[in-house]
Amino acid sequence: MLGSCFLKRLSGDKDFETFAFDKSDLDISDFNKVLDVFKRISPDFVINCAAYTAVDDCETNREEALKVNGDALEAIARACKSENAALVHFSTDYVFNGLIEGGYTESAQTDPINFYGQSKLRGEENIEKFMNDYYIIRTSWLFGEGGKNFVDTMISLGSDRDELSVVCDQVGSPTYVNDLCEAVLKYFLSPFLEELDKQHRRQFEDSVVEHKKVPFGIYHLSNSDTTCWYDFAVEIFKEAKVDVIVNKVTSAEFKTPAKRPKVSILKNTKLDFNLRPWTEALRSYLDLTYFR
Repeated sequence: MLGSCFLKRLSGDKDFETFAFDKSDLDISDFNKVLDVFKRISPDFVINCAAYTAVDDCETNREEALKVNGDALEAIARACKSENAALVHFSTDYVFNGLIEGGYTESAQTDPINFYGQSKLRGEENIEKFMNDYYIIRTSWLFGEGGKNFVDTMISLGSDRDELSVVCDQVGSPTYVNDLCEAVLKYFLSPFLEELDKQHRRQFEDSVVEHKKVPFGIYHLSNSDTTCWYDFAVEIFKEAKVDVIVNKVTSAEFKTPAKRPKVSILKNTKLDFNLRPWTEALRSYLDLTYFR
């Protein structure tokens, strides 16, 4: 979902020579294979969108989850450092325990409560250990084209059922991948184009002028405003004009193999990305995907 969004935005742009790899093309946990590819293409900037995101499955498929979400980042980080490439890597609100009511800043203490979060934290730690020129971007509750997400799941279930039960005691910020990609390109990638001639800055001309290169490190990036899964579902059905009864249930009532953090609010204290509210982003996604 996220990788295809970046590829769509960057492919064909004359400012970039873009290379994309699926899991069938490259084993990102194999340092020698990653390094061979990096030496061949000599990247200036690497965007890692690969992840094992099936949270419940991570509890039983721990070896695979740790390989993709954790150990692979050692290989990628070492290869990036070898080729002097900057890295953007996406992490998650699930590196936190969800017990702090107001949410989490970039420097808050990590304490994942499920194995998905543990594996993603291992990835962050490997990046910090093996390289310096990185942006770790924690985000939350992604939805968009090209991948399984809550919005599509709700619309699919709502078309088949008259009544649904949705958890009401987990809070976070739904994030539209198009908005996430746009912000990453604007704030993290475009400043690297400053050495290019102005006529070659077609896509990012305005943002290059407005935004200086931001310091490397960890950033929180999601659409603004917060909600719970229940209210998210209600808003989806309202906007999609799907007539279905939505019932509130608690996390204790809705048992899953992996525990979920109650509070997944990512507080942004380093940079004002000014992303629109998730409700506006949801309407854009529904218009693009279901109503055009």
